[in-house]
Amino acid sequence: MIHAEATLYPLKTSNASQVINRSIDALKQEKIEYSVGPMATHIHGNEDDVWNSLKNLFDQPKQSGGEVSLVVTITNAAD
Repeated sequence: MIHAEATLYPLKTSNASQVINRSIDALKQEKIEYSVGPMATHIHGNEDDVWNSLKNLFDQPKQSGGEVSLVVTITNAAD
């Protein structure tokens, strides 16, 4: 099991909240546990599932032509 803290920064948009919310909504389809904080989303689960969820979090804005920066910290340390 691994844990990740992810912060998504939308670029060149006046709808940052919308971009972030759509990306977070994409996590609902993943087989991970996550919690949304004011500055970051905490994700934990199976290693492959966490990596896939981070990819989806990053890729979702591309569907609408958006640009983002994703900052991630990952650990395999126990809770």
